[in-house]
Amino acid sequence: MIRRTSAAVALLPALALGACIWPARAPAPAAAPERRTPPAYDVRILRDSWGVPHVFGTTDADAAYGLAWAHAEDDFRTIQISFLASRGELARATGRKGAANDFLVHWLRIPETVERGWPQVSPEARALAEAYAAGINAYAARHRGEVLRGLLPVRGQDLVAGFVHKNALFILRSSLRVLFDDERPIEDADWQPSAAAEGGPAVGSNAFAVGPARAADGRTRLAINSHQPWEGPVAWYEAHLHSEEGWNTVGGVFPGSPVILHGHNPHLGWAHTVNRPDLVDVYRLQIDPDDPDRYRFDGAWRTLEKRDVSMLVKLWGPFSWPVHREALWSVQGPVVRRHDGTFAIRYAGIGETGQLDQVYRMNKARNFEEFLAAMRLGGVAMFNTVYADETGTIYYVYNARIPGRWPGYDWSSVIPGDSSETLWTEYVPFDELPHVRNPSSGFVQNCNSTPFLTTLGDADNPQPEAFPPRLGIETRMTNRAWRALELLGATRRIDDASFEAVKWDMTYSPRSRASAWIDEVLAAKPVGDAELGRAHEQLAAWDRRTDPDNRGAALGVLTLTPYLEARRNGLDPPEPLEALRDASQLLMQHHGRLDVPWNRVQRLRRGRLDLGLGGGPDVLRAIRHERSDDGRVRGKGGDSYLLLVSWGPDGVRSQSIHQYGSATLDERSPHYADQAPLFAARQLKPVWIEEADVRAHLERAYRPPQPRGH
Repeated sequence: MIRRTSAAVALLPALALGACIWPARAPAPAAAPERRTPPAYDVRILRDSWGVPHVFGTTDADAAYGLAWAHAEDDFRTIQISFLASRGELARATGRKGAANDFLVHWLRIPETVERGWPQVSPEARALAEAYAAGINAYAARHRGEVLRGLLPVRGQDLVAGFVHKNALFILRSSLRVLFDDERPIEDADWQPSAAAEGGPAVGSNAFAVGPARAADGRTRLAINSHQPWEGPVAWYEAHLHSEEGWNTVGGVFPGSPVILHGHNPHLGWAHTVNRPDLVDVYRLQIDPDDPDRYRFDGAWRTLEKRDVSMLVKLWGPFSWPVHREALWSVQGPVVRRHDGTFAIRYAGIGETGQLDQVYRMNKARNFEEFLAAMRLGGVAMFNTVYADETGTIYYVYNARIPGRWPGYDWSSVIPGDSSETLWTEYVPFDELPHVRNPSSGFVQNCNSTPFLTTLGDADNPQPEAFPPRLGIETRMTNRAWRALELLGATRRIDDASFEAVKWDMTYSPRSRASAWIDEVLAAKPVGDAELGRAHEQLAAWDRRTDPDNRGAALGVLTLTPYLEARRNGLDPPEPLEALRDASQLLMQHHGRLDVPWNRVQRLRRGRLDLGLGGGPDVLRAIRHERSDDGRVRGKGGDSYLLLVSWGPDGVRSQSIHQYGSATLDERSPHYADQAPLFAARQLKPVWIEEADVRAHLERAYRPPQPRGH
């Protein structure tokens, strides 16, 4: 995510670096606070045979402290990068590539938002954040050689900043590409790409739930299948948190998170997929012709708030450059000056810090009513949510903090910023969002697709006419969504095997844009080119499947990928025959044939492992790849941490898999890549959430050290 945002902001004019260099110095320390004995944390960490940490604390805060220690053992550097990024201090550790992120953090006023909002975070959530921070500080105190400059001390506020930071960048990443590209006409930009008719991104997530009425064995099932990068600050890490205060949740966390972000407890579970409602508005400000720092609002001139953003950018060794940028702010929010005008931006959740409270309450919910109460807090500003529980309830909601906009404006375009009539301050109520509960079809699904085709039948699906266009709710369908509807709709009695088969499906639906693109390539007949003609014939024989040994998938997927990537980035699609030519030339040059089995081309590479993979972009067995110099493609995202869970008379059962293993950065660990062979073979491992089960598969049990001074 950071790399993506940095690329957008790199379009800013070159940063004005100083004329000399000097060793970087940390800011002068504040007066030492009154010394007190740090609290004790009563916590045990049980590592199972896969190295997954099961953290058992007396209190919830104890468990958060233990999670920090366990995750730091496996991925301390990425946790540090996440904290520095959300503080706006990344450049001092990573150099110029982090400066764009740091400017954005201060331009969006994330530090001020967190300091102002910290007192409004519930005492329970603050205790979690402070305990996690204490765990990181304790780990750092015993691993000084691994600590990045400027990290310490970590505070509870840093964890809240992490949520605020990721919320802003998830929502703004597309808009920032336009705003900071001074050569791109801002009036021509599509500010509401989410409503595109069909197609969708090349990457995404899957979530589906099946109720007991459609099950062969009466169980309720949930697939938790977010698609993330395989490495970096938004890569999944599996953990299990248990306390004597009623917390018993397993699932995925990002580096720096003290709570499970998606997963399940004994009673219920939830999964997220990215949605694309219209959560951003861009305002053209009316600037005083005699004073470029004044703008008109409600008939009077106001002065833009102006701040100097100072960043310390690492060069090499102890040397850094000071960098300064101007940050502007209006009543709407952050402001950008461009050659074609001055523009302000406003986005959902601006100035809010309620994310941690909401997710914490989701973790501890024991039934549908408690889970819904957590969702109504509105701290999480986007993401479809699919839910299932032990009572057989299944549920989908198009969760979003959609601004409560006035009708009469084209909110998909740039709007005038000179009136309070366009300055929204409230949101569409949660209960008025699209949702589906216990449909007669017996299942719900979302794969980054429209909420209007969540399940079968018009009676159970939300109706588009009930939601005005200014909400920006997408109408697109991904291939994954078409396949989920087709497979779940065709299987009347679903059991574990058929549920898993839906998840691992590797086919492009004839209704998808992916298949339509291949048809478009086939409709373009090559003339006078024998080699291209042979590739054309090979592509015509492809069955649109991406099984590992499929002999048509290599040519098909390599022809398709540039098209899906162009759609994802809002670019014009490639010429059909040129995409086919490029794919065929790569295969002939490096493999000597067009019909090479797909798993010889698409690989999972981790340490010494080099494994063949099936699947591909926008199939339910989703793999996003990048080309390697040897003519193969290396998986880099898509299916990552996967969790399949079910509830029945005997309680909860679940299985999971991670693309690598629990030791994210430690190549010496046996868990650096021990799950990769199972992942490549589309197999799952058991999940244990009761202590007796964990101890029956125990690798190591220990207590993390207490904070220094205790």
